[in-house]
Amino acid sequence: MIKLALFTVTYCGLWYKGEALSLKEQIAKASELGFDGIAVEAKRPVALPCDLSRRLRREVKELAHSRDITICAVETMSNFARPLIEDRENNLCMVREAIELASDLEAGIVKVFAAWPGTSRYDGFGTYDFGRRIFDFEENFVTNVQRWRWAVEGIKDVAEWAEEYGITIALQNHRPVIRPGYEDALQMVREVNMDNVKLCLDVPLFDNQSDEYIHEAVEACRQVGIVHSHYGSLEFDESSSGDIILRGRGFGHVNYPAFIRELRRIGFDGFIASEECSPVLEYHEYQGIEAVDRHVRAALRYMRELVSTGTEPKVLRD
Repeated sequence: MIKLALFTVTYCGLWYKGEALSLKEQIAKASELGFDGIAVEAKRPVALPCDLSRRLRREVKELAHSRDITICAVETMSNFARPLIEDRENNLCMVREAIELASDLEAGIVKVFAAWPGTSRYDGFGTYDFGRRIFDFEENFVTNVQRWRWAVEGIKDVAEWAEEYGITIALQNHRPVIRPGYEDALQMVREVNMDNVKLCLDVPLFDNQSDEYIHEAVEACRQVGIVHSHYGSLEFDESSSGDIILRGRGFGHVNYPAFIRELRRIGFDGFIASEECSPVLEYHEYQGIEAVDRHVRAALRYMRELVSTGTEPKVLRD
């Protein structure tokens, strides 16, 4: 059965006016909102592995158990494709720390990116602008083919370490290096060719939202295994009367009904994590944590009904 989790990036203090919620606070939040689990971003200020003592890890695990919240994954911000040797090696060490954290928290999955450009703070809030510019600048020093090969090598390295702990590595179909859709992520997993390397397949990262393409994607990816996924809460909201509002992206709405239908068809029984990882703006003004709460509640209501019944709930489309 498909289960729903809260991804801690949502309340990390980067995207809204307000402080970050600690890992313990986010477990309590996940329980209060009605999630089945929590996915932990291995990043400050919430859960950088080297900040979490053995005692705190035990307390977090015990709190999650007492709240009936499954810690379903530890998610890294890995980049195996940097041109500098030290950067790539530091990345490997970071993912190894995340693997050990996942083992301590009894989470069976560590999510990786082939290449994450990076996040910065500007004027107090998170931005991807500078990381993307740096990543693009690095194209002056490395070819796309070499980046791909480094990513494959890096995933192999961390998968070997993960094997020691019984951990599955989940590669997310996220740009750059990997193009939108499923094809590149699937090809990279095949080239890694290790039994404990699977896919984190996110339908919001598909440029093609047709029923046919989503069927093709899930059918193709089931061969190597889909073990984790995400949905975006930012596009959801609640009206004053309690209706769910669904706001489309530039090219239309994410086809969650088709994606959930296909996951149900293949018997997917993992977690789909709710994430809000972009600036929370209204009329170009940053909003407070209460806006995040509205988005998360509305998205959870939508996904809960869709997952349980297979039918999209009534929404107001904006």
